Amino acid sequence: MTSDLLVKYFPSINAQQLQQFNRLPELYNFWNNQINVISRKDIDLLYERHVLHSLGIAKVISFLPSEKILDVGTGGGFPGIPLAILFPETKFYLVDSIGKKIKVVQEVAKALGLKNVIASHQRAEQVNEKFDFVVSRAVTQLKDFYPWVKNKFNKQSKNKLPNGILYLKGGDLTQEIAESGLTVQQYQLKDYFEEEFFETKQVIYVKG
Repeated sequence: MTSDLLVKYFPSINAQQLQQFNRLPELYNFWNNQINVISRKDIDLLYERHVLHSLGIAKVISFLPSEKILDVGTGGGFPGIPLAILFPETKFYLVDSIGKKIKVVQEVAKALGLKNVIASHQRAEQVNEKFDFVVSRAVTQLKDFYPWVKNKFNKQSKNKLPNGILYLKGGDLTQEIAESGLTVQQYQLKDYFEEEFFETKQVIYVKG
């Protein structure tokens, strides 16, 4: 996938954003050779499997300039970095329990000049701030994930969806959702993206 496809799905991105997106393969190839944050087979499919996948959240919601977003278990910076490029006025706080991954996130954000990203080496449970939304990408089962973040939401919602979790997941989630006991909304990414990779991918929304 090239950035042309990015423009196809997100036609309103400007020249600076396009330039930032275009730099991602070079930056992740460089850092991946030193600290393995993306599987070798995926690095060649970075745009599709990481960038566009992360931006699936942006098909469900547009973050507002005044909002604060927490990315839990960000790994190499997904979904936080692509979302931070797309929403430069929104503040993103990226956390991961593995320090070397956070180092990669910090270096990538610095290289891209992202002023709206803070990356911190800590677990979700250690974060004391409040946020409008929590985003994440298949870190663990919903029933385990929800307790980590359930007390981290601002009371007042400003967006079209009330403050809550936007979780990128794949496959048949019937049992996982049932076990969580949560009320969820499911958004199928195949409704937004044509690529085969997205056939079973979803954004799961849970009100905070």
